[in-house]
Amino acid sequence: MRKKFLLLLAVLLSLALVAAGCGNDDDTDSAPAPTEAPAPEPTEAPTPTEAPAPEPTEAPAPTEAPAPEPTEAPAPTEAPAPMAPSGALITLDEECAAWGGIQAADGFRVNMVTDIGKVDDGTFNQFAYEGMTAAAECFGIEDTSVIETASEADYDANLSTSASESPDVLITVGFLLGTDTMAAAEENPDINYIGIDQWQPEYPANYVGVLFNEHEGGFIAGALAASLSESGVVGVVGGREDVPPVVKFVNGYEAGAKYVNPDIQVLSVYNESFTDPAKGASDAQQFIGDGADVIFGAGGPTGSGGVKAAAESGAWGIGVDQDEYYTTFNGGSAPGSEYLASSAIKRVDLSVFRNIAAALKGTFAGDVFVLTAENLGITYAPFHDAAVSADAAASVEQVRAGLADGSITTGVCGIDGLFLGEGSACD
Repeated sequence: MRKKFLLLLAVLLSLALVAAGCGNDDDTDSAPAPTEAPAPEPTEAPTPTEAPAPEPTEAPAPTEAPAPEPTEAPAPTEAPAPMAPSGALITLDEECAAWGGIQAADGFRVNMVTDIGKVDDGTFNQFAYEGMTAAAECFGIEDTSVIETASEADYDANLSTSASESPDVLITVGFLLGTDTMAAAEENPDINYIGIDQWQPEYPANYVGVLFNEHEGGFIAGALAASLSESGVVGVVGGREDVPPVVKFVNGYEAGAKYVNPDIQVLSVYNESFTDPAKGASDAQQFIGDGADVIFGAGGPTGSGGVKAAAESGAWGIGVDQDEYYTTFNGGSAPGSEYLASSAIKRVDLSVFRNIAAALKGTFAGDVFVLTAENLGITYAPFHDAAVSADAAASVEQVRAGLADGSITTGVCGIDGLFLGEGSACD
């Protein structure tokens, strides 16, 4: 029985296997679909991590080679018109250094009496005052005073008043004070007198007469005038004809102009006053009407009035005594400054400074003290704003140098200012 049952079970199993092998005829023999390795959760191919763009330092601007601090391409340097050679214009600071630091004793006093005018008149009174104040600063002089003269009648009284303060040095400014200064020096032998523009046949031991070769300064101004003139006519407005320094300037100017241009016409006039700028302006306008295109002023503020009027009208002006660019033309701010060609300088300041120094050193001695082109006491000012041509600049410097080394002479007497051979004191 058991055998039959096992036999039947085997048959049924066989049939089942056959049926299983015959089912699903539609299925192609495909192996079970591969259980594809599960696709990784799409992490999206990482966005190309573009190499991190460097923080935009913007491609460094082409580092133009660092522009040197703008010294601006130098403006076309119109060759600057040469200034007066540095050696010909020694400063008072340089002069101070040359005296080796000497100092005044306590109580050392310096006084001054001006000619008619004031210490800010822009000409020789001011220049003398500047020499005194520079010496006071350099040498430590604490006691100084000034009396400004209002009229010729005051000369003697002003000198007496100043002498009453017992100064060690008393400066008197101007030719017209010469007679009264001589008398004061003889009355006060303990006071050293410095007389500007004062010539005497003899000097006491306590009186120095400071003289200048104004004819050399006038000659330099005339040479510059002739070099600048296009019309062939130049003029000079002078002060008083009875004052030799004025005559020396006027005749020296004519000689210098004719040295450069023998055919030039030189117009000149003398005036009764040094303090009448309106009259000087009128003289200059008259000369300009007569064809002059350069005016030299040689008469204190009267002459300066002529220079100013010329420059304001567009003609050339040439100043006198000190650099009128800083006085008459207010350092270039006054109308016409660009037509101030130069100034004929007589170093009144230097003469005062040097003689005060001599008094301090104990070497002060009565005599004449002469300033010339050779010792830098006569020269010319820089051209400043004036468009002076290189040729004119070269001409005036050649003349100055020639006067300094003696290769050029003026033909004018250094005592009275008259032309040599015409009855001058030098004949």
